[in-house]
Amino acid sequence: MLITEYRLDLVTQALRAILPLEHPADAALRHFFQAERIGSNERALVAETVFGILRHRLFLEHGCGEQATPRRLALAYWVKFGGYNVRELAPLLKPGESEWLGQVKGIKAAELPLSVQAELPGWIIEKLRAHYSDDEILALGQSMQQSATLDLRVNTYLAARDEIMQGLQAEGVEAQVTPYSPIGIRVKGKPALNKSPLFEGGKFEVQDEGSQLLGFLLAPKRTDMVVDFCAGAGGKSLMLGAMMNSQGRLYALDVSEKRLTNLKPRLKRSGLSNLHPQLIAHENDAKVKRLAGKIDRVLVDAPCSGLGTLRRNPDLKFRQSQKSVQELTQKQASILAAASKLVKKGGRLVYATCSLLQEENRAIVEAFLVAHPEFALLPAGDILAQQKIPLPMGEYLQLLPQQHGTDGFFAAAMERRAGG
Repeated sequence: MLITEYRLDLVTQALRAILPLEHPADAALRHFFQAERIGSNERALVAETVFGILRHRLFLEHGCGEQATPRRLALAYWVKFGGYNVRELAPLLKPGESEWLGQVKGIKAAELPLSVQAELPGWIIEKLRAHYSDDEILALGQSMQQSATLDLRVNTYLAARDEIMQGLQAEGVEAQVTPYSPIGIRVKGKPALNKSPLFEGGKFEVQDEGSQLLGFLLAPKRTDMVVDFCAGAGGKSLMLGAMMNSQGRLYALDVSEKRLTNLKPRLKRSGLSNLHPQLIAHENDAKVKRLAGKIDRVLVDAPCSGLGTLRRNPDLKFRQSQKSVQELTQKQASILAAASKLVKKGGRLVYATCSLLQEENRAIVEAFLVAHPEFALLPAGDILAQQKIPLPMGEYLQLLPQQHGTDGFFAAAMERRAGG
């Protein structure tokens, strides 16, 4: 696409609005588009450039030095990562900028500090170094600089994967089955799937393959009573309802009325009748206490830093901090303890996050198991093998984008012992 003065100006305005990062970047960008009625080509350029700059911000700031203005960040991004050459941009450049952009293009990433190469702030690097080598951190960071794949989950209550694969093919969508999830499909490019009759008929939902694997770790039976404790907009709840073939009873609990409202049209499309969304005030709400000791399967997909989702949400690495992570770990421990009270003897509890940090993951589970000896860890690898999922894992499920092609996910499955 030709970069004109108008398009450069639009991108600059968008960056000025978004880069303070007072709000999530996708929400701030939506707000910008609502305020600026612009064409689809311009919207695509603005979105791609803004998210590209967030992915490569540390390199671009290094390349811009003290003059890291929104305009300069955009120019540097286009030349280094966007496929444009300096000659194409020459009509827009001020005196001296051609030489500067040539220098930016010539910067060798391998000579830069690990934080810049991996595009991860120093505090995250230090936390990861406790468990990973610098080479592993670099591979992880580089994998998160790529765009995420577009994964679909087949609604097995209404359709089989083969049927959806054939249907997508007929619609001209290129797709293949996911390597691990037996109900997942990976789509090539970014087709407008929300207009697909298969989507409108509730036969598939967009859901990362890693997120799908959490459902198989919980493995609800058809007649179970199940609770999705932090349901959000209900992607995992809908999957669990389909796994139960719309039988048994499934509660989707959340503290956000807005998120549960977003679940309603998805629930209607899904055809499920066993899923019951419920708004709760907090983890110790009376509605929660009424379910104590009655539930066969409880999923706790806890609020977390989201650092495993940087392929989709690159702004999170700048919006989170050591302090915010510390506050989250207190909330995670409290939610897990409250949710555990629902589990009946012999029942299963799964704790999960989309974080890469041990303090939000393993440390929370280990502290919980010490404080709650009535629960025992179930090796995640064994459960996946029982589900015939070809994914070698040990005690925990740990998914990493550079290894598994999914978002970064952690999960632990625990069972309440009969004597507990």
